[in-house]
Amino acid sequence: MKKIKRWAYLLIGLVLISTSFTLFISPNHLVFGGVTGLSVVFKYLFGWDSAVFVFVANVFLILLSYFLLGKEMTLRSLIGSLLLPIFMKVADILLSPFVIKDISLELATIYGAVIDGLGIGLVYKAGFTTGGSDIIIQIVNKYIGISIGTAMIIVDGSILTSSAFTFGIINALYSGIALFIISKLTDKVILGISNSKAFYIITDEPEKVKQYVIKEMGHGVTELNVKGGFKKENQKMLFCVIPTMDYYKLKDGINTIDKDAFFVAVDSYEVSGGA
Repeated sequence: MKKIKRWAYLLIGLVLISTSFTLFISPNHLVFGGVTGLSVVFKYLFGWDSAVFVFVANVFLILLSYFLLGKEMTLRSLIGSLLLPIFMKVADILLSPFVIKDISLELATIYGAVIDGLGIGLVYKAGFTTGGSDIIIQIVNKYIGISIGTAMIIVDGSILTSSAFTFGIINALYSGIALFIISKLTDKVILGISNSKAFYIITDEPEKVKQYVIKEMGHGVTELNVKGGFKKENQKMLFCVIPTMDYYKLKDGINTIDKDAFFVAVDSYEVSGGA
């Protein structure tokens, strides 16, 4: 039942993303970032089919991810990366006749961002990603040593800037608004209303989990000495705060390292200080 629910989230999410792209994003030259955003630019400049562009780009990035990020990270992006262009192509065939040609840029931005944000949120909630710039961001984070947030600003900011030169500053400004709406909606769909999640972890493999959080996810960890209330045994508890969108990544990582690990994830409404 749990697997069916995850696949339902994934498929509904992909339907929403491809619907938003076909009806609102592509026809109005909105570039929200990522490979799909680049596909809008390349379709306008060279007439390339957006679905084909996304497929080719994602295949290349998956191969890059396998060699630079490893098998586990790549598997998380594989399914969504390959399914997204297929859904985009089907949506293009079925929905193109229903595109509203005289819709205002304001309405296209709002509807496109809301539908896209809901779709991306469901994909993340299912524990998948759509690949694309997510892979680039992870590579930049791992090999250049900057945070996920900073890497996201650099990668998606560069793509957003390209839209200003291609479609003009007005489209770029609306795309920036849409990107903000998408990021907020994605967070809300995944796990609630907080921007961060605090994890309290007790495991028989504390060192491996700690290294996973530090090296693979790029976040800090605090070790706490605790005593079990029942057995009165001294243990180490790990504490860390991560962005909401990384919830499933950490959860899956913990379960992979120690399937019997005990952890609690709670909403974190404000994070201040730290490295």
